Amino acid sequence: MNYAPVPGLPLVEAKTPPVLVLRGPVARDGVSGPSEALRALLDDGGRGGVIVVCDVGGLGSPGLAAVNLLARLQLLARRTGGRIRLRDPDPALCSLLDLVGLRFEVEGQSEQREPALGVEEAVEPGDPAL
Repeated sequence: MNYAPVPGLPLVEAKTPPVLVLRGPVARDGVSGPSEALRALLDDGGRGGVIVVCDVGGLGSPGLAAVNLLARLQLLARRTGGRIRLRDPDPALCSLLDLVGLRFEVEGQSEQREPALGVEEAVEPGDPAL
């Protein structure tokens, strides 16, 4: 049996995650609509492990209602085996989420333990090697 390598890269079907656009202002009881939309996106993905991107750029000024909404969406996603990732969050929203102890993946940010690209650790002369 002969095997000839195929030139070029193998064809891989790219998957773009579904996007849920959240618009503000968020009301205290305004969780059911986005929850149903997220559930539909997670169900369309088939099995668990689906990542849904939540575009939060249109939420407006952040408050506890927005934190409540995002916490409930994250809980729903995790219960079904998926995750959500935030797109275009306001820096104040990130600070508020951090203040209440909620961690979310954010598009374009490196993971917590992963160094940013192009950053090298500096070593001072005389530092003992580990």
